[in-house]
Amino acid sequence: MVQWGHRSWRWKIMWLLSMFFSFYIYTARGQIRYSILEEMKKGSLIGNVAQDLGLDLKRLRTGRARIVTGESTQYAEFKTDKGILVVSERIDREQLCGDVTPCSFSFEIILENPMELHPVTVEILDENDHAPSFQNKELKFEISESATLGSRFLLESADDHDVGVNSLQNYIFSTNNHFVLKQHSNPDGSKYAEMVLQKALDREEHPHLSLKLIAVDGGNPQRSGSVNIEVTVLDANDNAPVFNQTVYRASVMENAPKGTYVTTVNATDADASSYGRITYNFYKQKGTAAQLFNIDSDTGIVSVIGEIDHEKDIKFELTVEARDQGGLTDSSKIALEVIDVNDNAPVINTMSFSNTVSENAPPDTTIAIINVKDSDNDDNGKVNCFIEGSEDFTIKSTLRNYYSLVINAILDREKLSEYNITVIATDSGKPPLTSRKTFNLKVTDVNDNPPVFQQSIYNSYLLENNSPGVSILSIRARDPDENQNARISYILEENDFGGSPVGTYVSVNAESGVVHAVRAFDYEQIKNIKVTIIAQDGGSPPLCSNVTVNIFIQDQNDNAPQVLYPVQSGASVVAEIVPRSAAVGYLVTKVVAVDVDSGQNAWLSYKLQKATDRALFEVGLQNGEIRTVRQVTDKDAVKQRLTVVVEDNGQPSRSATVNVNVAVADSFPEVLSEVTDFSHDKDYNDNLTFYLVLALAAVSFLFITCLVVIISVKIYRWRQSRLFFKSNLPVIPYYPPRYADTVGTGTLQHAYNYEVYRTTDSRSSDCKFVRPASQNVFIVDPNSTLTVQRPPGEKNMLDELDSPVEASNGSSAYRDRRKHSVQNRPRTALRRHHAMQLQLRDYSREPNGAAPGYCRNHRC
Repeated sequence: MVQWGHRSWRWKIMWLLSMFFSFYIYTARGQIRYSILEEMKKGSLIGNVAQDLGLDLKRLRTGRARIVTGESTQYAEFKTDKGILVVSERIDREQLCGDVTPCSFSFEIILENPMELHPVTVEILDENDHAPSFQNKELKFEISESATLGSRFLLESADDHDVGVNSLQNYIFSTNNHFVLKQHSNPDGSKYAEMVLQKALDREEHPHLSLKLIAVDGGNPQRSGSVNIEVTVLDANDNAPVFNQTVYRASVMENAPKGTYVTTVNATDADASSYGRITYNFYKQKGTAAQLFNIDSDTGIVSVIGEIDHEKDIKFELTVEARDQGGLTDSSKIALEVIDVNDNAPVINTMSFSNTVSENAPPDTTIAIINVKDSDNDDNGKVNCFIEGSEDFTIKSTLRNYYSLVINAILDREKLSEYNITVIATDSGKPPLTSRKTFNLKVTDVNDNPPVFQQSIYNSYLLENNSPGVSILSIRARDPDENQNARISYILEENDFGGSPVGTYVSVNAESGVVHAVRAFDYEQIKNIKVTIIAQDGGSPPLCSNVTVNIFIQDQNDNAPQVLYPVQSGASVVAEIVPRSAAVGYLVTKVVAVDVDSGQNAWLSYKLQKATDRALFEVGLQNGEIRTVRQVTDKDAVKQRLTVVVEDNGQPSRSATVNVNVAVADSFPEVLSEVTDFSHDKDYNDNLTFYLVLALAAVSFLFITCLVVIISVKIYRWRQSRLFFKSNLPVIPYYPPRYADTVGTGTLQHAYNYEVYRTTDSRSSDCKFVRPASQNVFIVDPNSTLTVQRPPGEKNMLDELDSPVEASNGSSAYRDRRKHSVQNRPRTALRRHHAMQLQLRDYSREPNGAAPGYCRNHRC
């Protein structure tokens, strides 16, 4: 009893010491270690992390402090608002670690901005919550009465799940006269007992003995367990079995299949017959060993019957008992080492990961932090990590088993907007095992690309006289950015065009890029418009680009031809004189018209609309020249009025008409009697009295005028004949009205006047080029006298006929002309004919660089 009490005090002191160190903290290099008792209530304090690491609570909140662990069960909880660790689940040390000591679990506390890792280890201290226990409630022995003194009998060991001082400490044997208890310790520190025979047995005196074995631990309060021992005394068996080795050493591979041979034990017995027959068995093994191994009772062969895992047990110590038929036994040990096999692939755990990153993130930016563990040992547990298939990222090791996934290059979202980064972890085993984990990373956009137009220059064509607001063209720019950075607005660059802002001509839709006409355009005023349009994205700051848009105005047939010659005037009448001797094809005059449109809209054609007599004249379809189509007869009226229609080639076509008055006569009086009628073809709407008064005044005026004209003509002819040879004074020619320069868009691309022509023979259609002379027109003004101007320097046709040079030639042509002139026409009539001939002269430069006098559509 005294001894028992002494042990109780010793255990009490040990318990107090364990409680003193239950909250011992160890911090070094950012690592914290706490010790707590098992079976603490949920919410019990483990330690003050903030105080131990020297961190304030604000840093814990901003850094999003949290626990990261690869364990399936998390026993601790971190209170960031207080900076403390508390128990989150009930902790059973025996369930967590079994016989392993010391027992602990580890985790990391991670903080961000900047990133910090603080390993934490929590050691679980044992509490005496288990009493020693025996597997069997009763132990039975059969011992021969001839057993020699000192014979040993192995007793069943008690199991105590506690460790340290709380584990099994001692065995107590009940008092008897035959056996004493002898205790032993195994290499792992566990205790077992044997009962040793100290007094010979006498079956006849005591055939049966009842004993009791008590196992006690060192906890406070102390716990114990007991088992009954029943000894049956047999007849004599003089020799006990003996093993040939005290300890058998062997090894086995983990994951070895069932039935794998481990080792063979062997014992011998000197007795004969049944007392020498030995059987083998494992002596009351505890834990998982009894479920993993089997021994053949007859041969002593040990084999595998269960799944061996090196990560759970690295070695086994088995006790083997050899028993003969007489009940005598011997025991031996099997030290069994488990050889590790590379059967565990690395495990990749994500500590921190951001699934988005900006495309302008600099290299070495951390994307993720991972933890890689391998449960195997030695080379089988050495892990190497790398990235598969992407050179834009790399992996770096920061701490043991911790890796950082960082950017290795400049990212471009427009080339690749999403990455699937595969991290591969491979151990060094043979063969190596590999694990993979894929991280999906999206690259967020930065406004680093300006809009780009599909074309460098846009050309568009628009018909003139368009409706205001009509769509001209649509431009489109593309921005490879996304969202707001790719939202494009179109802006018309402000500049002047023709003295006005370009916005008064065109506009552009800011969203669609459609260019509209602000007003109607006139091709004759504006041929093309050049504008600059800016495309600007919605980024911050915005980026932009511009493009040039050329808008070409296309002509429409909106202008009718304009007749330049003959001039239509109400104040005077122009008459073209055709001699009755004119041959077929005789050039009467030429209608000149222009069209300010361009292209085919300005291609003009001429045709006669009506004539006052049967067809005597025709007009050239393209050149507007009026020529005779037959010989003039006496039946042809002196007064001829031709209506020429000038029509362009537009769709629809436009036209203009001009009246050409032609007098068919050889003498001036004949013409004079008819030509004034041209001016009387007008309709008057005045009352009758007015016409009567006007007629009386006209008759009186005409009488006086005729007298003056006759005298003037006589004087004029006399002066003309003299001036023809002596005077070289220039005569002011007739110029057509000046029209607006069409800049190459009308019919006449250059300014033209008209050249004087005359026939070399009244019966020939050929033309002869002469030197520049004034126009020869016949103008009748009702309010003035008639005058006929003869070009200076023009020779009298009779003079030509009498020319000694031509006469001397003696040519038949000369004789024919001479004969024709004398027989058919008086000399004076020929002079009048040439004096009254209407001719045109061109005083400006001729097309194609020709000299003055260039003749078109005639043989010269």
